[in-house]
Amino acid sequence: MAVVLALLLDWFFREPPARLHPVVWMGTYLKAVGSGLTANPPTKAFLLGGCYWLLGCGAVVGVYTGLEALIGRASGGVEAVLAALLLKPLFAFRMLLDEVVAVEEALQRNLEAARLRLRNLVSRPTESLSESEVRESALESLAENLNDSLVAPLFWFVLLGLPGAALYRFANTADALWGYRGRWEWAGKFAARADDLLNYIPARLTGLLLCGLACPWKTLSREAHKTPSPNSGWPMAGLALRLNLRLSKPGAYTLHPNGRVPTTDDVRAGLRRAAWVGWSTGLLAGLGTWMAGRGILGMF
Repeated sequence: MAVVLALLLDWFFREPPARLHPVVWMGTYLKAVGSGLTANPPTKAFLLGGCYWLLGCGAVVGVYTGLEALIGRASGGVEAVLAALLLKPLFAFRMLLDEVVAVEEALQRNLEAARLRLRNLVSRPTESLSESEVRESALESLAENLNDSLVAPLFWFVLLGLPGAALYRFANTADALWGYRGRWEWAGKFAARADDLLNYIPARLTGLLLCGLACPWKTLSREAHKTPSPNSGWPMAGLALRLNLRLSKPGAYTLHPNGRVPTTDDVRAGLRRAAWVGWSTGLLAGLGTWMAGRGILGMF
């Protein structure tokens, strides 16, 4: 019940104010402790990055463990509402869909507006992207972030409760801020590897859910491995194969190269598919937690 309530809160009320958002607090901590990390030599940068990650993670998991124990004393209905209120900020489903819609709406006005709006979704340079490349980037981000922003947090919530969802959100936030090549190569390596580990199963589940019965595992795996990331290629390949689209990052990879160039209708189809996967995942996660709470899963 808590998962479904959290999804409804997300759908109708969007994100809480920044001053009350736990992910904003996580980001504030990571930016503060990470401000001088990259100035250190490789070994020291790696060790400090790992220590700061573990300290932050320990604090986040500790807080949510305490909160979960506290709300566990409430009656069933009240506990579910409180759990939903705590779970909601740990994922961002509706905001992701809204941002992709905003890119397509901007593209209907002019290309430059769409390039600017796309920066909310991707870290790659957008200044020289063509119309088709803007759509490809938006769809890739839709698929990848469907995992990061919804499927993975719910996966870890089902397994480990609120501390699990909070652990994942901290790790994913750390990767978003620190997990880069170049000057962050060593300082952010621990954060990047932790995020890879926590996303390993959820990313593949997201790819399968997006693709559905449109392709066999072998085909999905082949396309997913074209990206340098061990995980992000799975959701992107799933969506590309499902919609028969070519999705690429200039100079890096091309998924499903025989697919067509995405159009406005394809963006709408991608949004519909992502919404279906998101709600299906939420309902399955809700069913899983309900069964676990009643000991039904232990019977199998």
